Amino acid sequence: MLKNRRFLLVFALLLSLGLVLAACGGSSNETSSEGESGGSEGGESGSSDFSVAMVTDIGGVDDKSFNQSAWEGLQAFGEEHGLKEGEGFDYAQSESDADYTTNLNRLVRQKYDLIFGIGYLLQPAIEEVAGQYPETNFAIVDAVAEGDNIASITFKEHQGSFLAGVAAAKKTESDKIGFVGGVDGDLINKFEAGYVAGAKAINPDIEVDVQYAESFAAADKGKLIAANMYSKGIDVIYHASGATGNGVFAQAKDIKKNNPEKDVWVIGVDRDQYEEGQIGENNVTLTSMVKRVDIAVQDVATQAMNGEFPGGEVIEYGLKDDAISIARTNEEALTEEIITAIEEWKGKIVNGEVEVPSTRDELKTYVEGL
Repeated sequence: MLKNRRFLLVFALLLSLGLVLAACGGSSNETSSEGESGGSEGGESGSSDFSVAMVTDIGGVDDKSFNQSAWEGLQAFGEEHGLKEGEGFDYAQSESDADYTTNLNRLVRQKYDLIFGIGYLLQPAIEEVAGQYPETNFAIVDAVAEGDNIASITFKEHQGSFLAGVAAAKKTESDKIGFVGGVDGDLINKFEAGYVAGAKAINPDIEVDVQYAESFAAADKGKLIAANMYSKGIDVIYHASGATGNGVFAQAKDIKKNNPEKDVWVIGVDRDQYEEGQIGENNVTLTSMVKRVDIAVQDVATQAMNGEFPGGEVIEYGLKDDAISIARTNEEALTEEIITAIEEWKGKIVNGEVEVPSTRDELKTYVEGL
């Protein structure tokens, strides 16, 4: 009788232990099926379980600029790690501001480990959704957001824009250049301030016409602004306006098509926009202020997959990191004199000899000191 009781006791203990182990195993599988709820712990290096997605701003994923660069970075990350579009990585396109929160929530429900918000306009939505889902990791490009599960990716756009201004001032024949911004705010003001400062550093008397379209998705308005500028004798326009800039290119190409001898130029933004300026045998893209959003997206995604997600941190990329640069694709337009000037001023910025203004107030002080 005693032996039977001992047998039953041992059997019960073994059965209980089996249930506990099964429960632990079930918990692990459940977490994995939910995308590991965060990514910072959800995927070891090379783990096929890791997934990442991004939400665009209203410019669209094929805006030829900012969103497209981010998507190219995500695609490169997916290819590097053997992930499939629609499964391991994906994007959600926003048609209006109201779509930001909706798209972020949808990607959370789809169990993505890391979700990027592309553009500062998504900051309120990122902070709201990240606060509701503390176990999911988020990253925002071009803004600083509050939250331990949010990585903030920023760039020193004013530095690259300064060099764009140098190029414009060296290239113009009329001493009149233009700037077309998307939405007037702190971020695009960095592009404006840097551009004007760089141009004024070359020629303090140069005229810079600054206009904003108040949209990153209004190519028709960008074209209208550019037409007005070119008609006034401006021959170089730098745009920092996302898909709105497509209209600037369209206008420059229309002018060049009708009069191939007339020199009008566009300076692209975020990615090398040389192809956007091609018109027959000519190209109206002088250069582009390249901001390696693609590299930043890849970098942060890799950190997250390796369990090193920089949550709560601000990551800033600039000239010194080669994350900001000036494209040299149009070798005919960029003369040796222009390239030499760009390199000279780049050196001054990197070594700290020149502090590039990033606001209109700083720009005013900088110009007064010339």
